[in-house]
Amino acid sequence: MIRRATIRSTVADPETIAEALAPDNTDQIETTVDENEVHTTIERETTAGLRSTADDYVMNLSVAIEVAATANRHDTNERSDPTNT
Repeated sequence: MIRRATIRSTVADPETIAEALAPDNTDQIETTVDENEVHTTIERETTAGLRSTADDYVMNLSVAIEVAATANRHDTNERSDPTNT
């Protein structure tokens, strides 16, 4: 029996987040973008495997969101800094 979980995450830049997560996708993970959401479906044969993969994915998602937010703040600050020419 296959266990399946779908995680939907509403984020500011879903394409960037999905691209950041892509290297961690395996045959059991499918990530797509729908408007302002990242949808990830995980399929595993065991409940423990599903839990472990989902836990890893959520950690990677959290890091990707934080890195994208930090990069956006940095980019925004550079563009608005009049001393940065």
